[in-house]
Amino acid sequence: MCAPRDRFLSLFLSALAVASFPTALTVMPPIAAARSLHDSIRDAQRKVVKIYGAGGVSGLEAYQTGILISAEGHVLTVQSYVLDTDELGVVLDDGRKFTADILGVDPVRELAVLKLPVEDDALPHFNLAASPAAKVGDRVLAVSNLFNIAGGDEPVSALQGVVSAISPLDARRGSHQANYHGNVYIVDAAANNPGAAGGALVNWRGELLGLLGKELRSSATGAWLHYAIPVDQFVASVESMENGQTVADSAADSPKATDPLSLGDVGIVLVPDILPRTPPYIDSVVDDSAAARAGLRPDDLLVLVEGEPTASCAAVVDQVGRRESFDDVRISVLRAGQLIEFTLNAEPIESPDPANEQQGPDDENVAPDESDAVNRDEPADEPDAEPSNAEDVSVDNRDGSSTDGNDRPVE
Repeated sequence: MCAPRDRFLSLFLSALAVASFPTALTVMPPIAAARSLHDSIRDAQRKVVKIYGAGGVSGLEAYQTGILISAEGHVLTVQSYVLDTDELGVVLDDGRKFTADILGVDPVRELAVLKLPVEDDALPHFNLAASPAAKVGDRVLAVSNLFNIAGGDEPVSALQGVVSAISPLDARRGSHQANYHGNVYIVDAAANNPGAAGGALVNWRGELLGLLGKELRSSATGAWLHYAIPVDQFVASVESMENGQTVADSAADSPKATDPLSLGDVGIVLVPDILPRTPPYIDSVVDDSAAARAGLRPDDLLVLVEGEPTASCAAVVDQVGRRESFDDVRISVLRAGQLIEFTLNAEPIESPDPANEQQGPDDENVAPDESDAVNRDEPADEPDAEPSNAEDVSVDNRDGSSTDGNDRPVE
């Protein structure tokens, strides 16, 4: 009697387990997904570093973000004034601090590669060669040290968003147009705030999709952009920078100027170049020079020449010297937090001919003196010239009449 009951109970429990299995499937994936997302965020945070350098004054933060791209300590970040220092500090996720060296820069994309002095240390890093491409609608994470929210061994922040568009970058910084115009990922998250530049845009698996760019405004709308440069747009230039090359050094291979332009030609005097990387501040402007007429002022910080960032006085002199003396040169300066662009030409302004200035307004239409024509082209009627005091001169008499020099009345 008991055997049928036991068999029925076993069958009932088996059926109940089968009926409950789909519910178990629907419950487990979100838990697993949450755990996987947390792991992806934490994995990405370990590959992001905090960078500290120049700045610290109003509107110029002294910090930004970078990402590790090799086990040997290569760091990719954006090129900015923050890097213009001999004491460039980099803090890893575990709190270790290093002083980094700049290996190379890419002025077009405004990127730089740094090198940390690590030995025999396998640092966690992003593999650029294995980076996938994102599609519109993909869910992404922006991992960075925006607002310097993390210090020491604190993890950097992670913002969740979606790739809302993939389009060419048409943006500006102040009045200056951005150098890079290639495709970017537009993200619907506040990813590009102060300090975020150089951070990582990753997917939910923690794979690198792009590098967060500088703070820029849309040229079309003036709104702040939140974007990242896709990996495939810079992976080739990173290889050059890792080898210590500046991507824009192709200009150095171009023919040298036969008559190089100099700062003195346009009337700019920089501060004394006493440091290896002296910031290129304008010390004085020569009166009535191209710089003076354009409106340049002492204490302007010269940050771009022909769209290329200038990190020092020596870099300014070198980049200006690539131009011919008769060429225009386009420079940008930082003044009171604003980026202002100027175009200078050393050619002097043509001044009017002094001989023409002495002529009256109608002198060109006045015929030559007839007496001169007679003296040049025809012999005089009388060979004996009259004395000089016999010239025709009118004289007013006291009675109101007029006579000539020979006392003949004048009609």
